Amino acid sequence: MRVYLWRDVQRRRCCFLFTRVNKGREENHQNCMEKYLAPVNSLNQRPRPSNRHRWKRSLIELNGRFEPNYRRCISGLVIQSYSEIGAFPHTYHVDGEPCQTHINWFVDARLNDNPGTTSRWGISAVEFDSKGVYLASVTRSGCLTVHDFDNIHSPDVKEDEAKQLLHVSTSQQLDVIRWNVANQDEIACTSTKSSEVHVYDIGYVASEPVEVLRKRPNITVHGINAHKGFSDIAFSSDDNSRLLASDANGSINVWDRRASDLPCLELSTNSSGTLNSIKLSGDNVIIFGANKLGIVYMWDLRGGRSSTAFSNHKEGYCSPLVAVKLSHELEKIWSLKAQSNIVSKEIHSIDIDPSCPYQLAFHLDDGWSGVLDTNKLQVTHIHCPPPPWLDESDGLTNVSFLRRPCWLPINSIYVVGSSSSNGLYLLDFYPDSASPCHVDYNCDDKSNDRTSGQHIQNRFLSLSEGITACASHPLNGTLVAGTKLSSLLVISDSKVSPSSSWPSV
Repeated sequence: MRVYLWRDVQRRRCCFLFTRVNKGREENHQNCMEKYLAPVNSLNQRPRPSNRHRWKRSLIELNGRFEPNYRRCISGLVIQSYSEIGAFPHTYHVDGEPCQTHINWFVDARLNDNPGTTSRWGISAVEFDSKGVYLASVTRSGCLTVHDFDNIHSPDVKEDEAKQLLHVSTSQQLDVIRWNVANQDEIACTSTKSSEVHVYDIGYVASEPVEVLRKRPNITVHGINAHKGFSDIAFSSDDNSRLLASDANGSINVWDRRASDLPCLELSTNSSGTLNSIKLSGDNVIIFGANKLGIVYMWDLRGGRSSTAFSNHKEGYCSPLVAVKLSHELEKIWSLKAQSNIVSKEIHSIDIDPSCPYQLAFHLDDGWSGVLDTNKLQVTHIHCPPPPWLDESDGLTNVSFLRRPCWLPINSIYVVGSSSSNGLYLLDFYPDSASPCHVDYNCDDKSNDRTSGQHIQNRFLSLSEGITACASHPLNGTLVAGTKLSSLLVISDSKVSPSSSWPSV
């Protein structure tokens, strides 16, 4: 019994000592933790949020693509980075003799020195192919030229005329040039003075077109009238044989080149106003058209008897699905109506935003530009440049040609030549009220900069010559602008290489 009692005493003593040691450890641990605890009186106070910004580059590296907010952030830097880095006059020859545009270049240069005169010539259209390898341009003097872009991308490189891929001097005015989206070896050009569309194959390097498409003559009480020409061209991206061209009668002629050189379908506006510009949607379903009366039309190529229409011209007559008069939509912008007298104006050009397919940009004859939301059928963006008298210019604008702006491939930036001075506007048409051109933009609201972290502004870039047409390189965003003196101006960030490309969006 004593042995057992002694063991019990020892066991109790050990338990007591173990409990005492553990209790001391807990007290020491509690004292250490109290140093990191907030006082009781501060628990009711809300902690201050951290002002640190998220590191945006880490998101790009993780996702492998530019997020919309980041693209919006850098759009301001893109607008400010452009400058003129090269100018290439049209001093070319054909068979050793100066071409007609070369001759008119000297005439225009002399007229340009005399105030109060306007140019009758110049480059009427310019366009890149889908990969940015070739650049095609046409002049009102009748020259079709296809350049290898590597030969004119840098101010340190002098253009070699012998390296031109194609130079055709026709005997008629040329107003539009388009690449065949489904066959990048083909280009088509036409004029408001001609009732024919000429298709060239650059693989043949021939001065004669490989195909000539004609319009059906207009039969009137006075006979046949086929003089009305074409103002714009559009190719289908999924059908190599389908071509569309707008004419001065307010219609769009559609060819199936496999069947005939005459149109197999006619899209009518039921108006005599000339369709200055047309644009086919990316899915080749909707065709947009804009005329001299300030109206935007839309046709659905899937509707009606479109399948039979391509085989039978008698059934190939289609009316527009929607017609939107821009002046009516502009009157709904109360801030604009309070400052300007809204009247119907001629639409020079329309184009679909490659970054946002429901944004249809328009450019008017007085220099105004804007965006029509094709989903809501309302104007969401507008840019009204100062009138010529405010810039202390001569007040004369050359309206004998159609100005043809363009979009940059990303960032929803619209590039348009000035109607009254030598230069172009880089306009931020971001599809949100954060855009300074948005009709709901509030310059006093700092929340408009929430997506960019900085104040985005439009920019006017002064250039050496007046601009008539613009084209944007599809990969790196380099701009090439045609001028009233038939020159090509290269506009870009000097640090951008022509072989580089922007990340996919």
